Amino acid sequence: MTPLSTAREKLNAEAAKRVLISDGAFGTQIQNRKLSEEDYAGDLGLKADQKGNNDILALTRPDVIEDITRAYLDAGSDVIATNTFSANVISQADYAAEALVRDINVESGKIARKLADEFEEMDGRPRFVAGAIGPTNKTLSLSPDVEDPGFREIDFDYLTSVYHEQAAALIEGGCDFILIETIFDTLNAKAGVMAVKQLERELGRDVPIMLSMTLTDLSGRNLSGHTVEAFWYAVRHANPITVGLNCSFGAEQLRPHVQMLSKIADTQLMAYPNAGLPNELGEYDELPATTASLVREWAENGQVNILGGCCGSSPEHIAAIAGAVEGLAPRKLPQRDTQMRLAGLEPFTIAA
Repeated sequence: MTPLSTAREKLNAEAAKRVLISDGAFGTQIQNRKLSEEDYAGDLGLKADQKGNNDILALTRPDVIEDITRAYLDAGSDVIATNTFSANVISQADYAAEALVRDINVESGKIARKLADEFEEMDGRPRFVAGAIGPTNKTLSLSPDVEDPGFREIDFDYLTSVYHEQAAALIEGGCDFILIETIFDTLNAKAGVMAVKQLERELGRDVPIMLSMTLTDLSGRNLSGHTVEAFWYAVRHANPITVGLNCSFGAEQLRPHVQMLSKIADTQLMAYPNAGLPNELGEYDELPATTASLVREWAENGQVNILGGCCGSSPEHIAAIAGAVEGLAPRKLPQRDTQMRLAGLEPFTIAA
């Protein structure tokens, strides 16, 4: 197991040697297995239908999650994420499974940790586990009621407590990092950061954070309206070990935004785009070789440190990416001048 106190240093050391590889999508891989309601529900005795509750498979079909994780490690992943995108009380309320949040996260962490350690023992190459935390289906910045712009379904303190419960369980399960991903609302991300910082104080040790923004349109803004640059200035104080972009679009559409973030972020940059844009049926047709050739351009231009895949990606996509960037030099972190950088929806820099 990678000691939590040295996980940050170990990842930085590995990222200085080469472009690292993260994993790909879990959702589409689970869908491909055509699981039944019984597979999802197991013998937990929950009142609601569980089909589609991918996170609960850590309890009812851990073999499925282990098989997918192993496939990504076989494909060359250095960083694997837990299958816990919706393993929080807000999302699990849809399945009447709120009471199982801790168990789901702990067991998911254990599955990933066991496999990461197994692969590291085989060849001596460090493997890292990122505890994945999704944005929930609530937003702190926007009202769900067009007739009442000031209304919010939840508040900052409550969301912080939701994230804290999940993050604590993921660390208990053996995760090296907390990955706050698919950030569509920057204020939600700040609640996640607050939760992890609280957890750090409780544990008395570093719990490195990974942050990954998702864009809602080609202009390069998330749902709360922040540009990529403004987002970075709004979260840089968290001292994340990585920052980056995921989901949103395919690599072709994300190119200018990865380029922008690469110039300003003085930490590791992790990008994991979708396998292209979905077709009319919502499916992803982009072939592994195509995805790999597109993200290779980022690596050739020295813009990324960690590459992987999001929606529609598979172990085949990850293997193709790993092969495409093998031997390429990793991105060098930029040295930033000391200036006051502020962020509303747009960035604002006060020159010295």
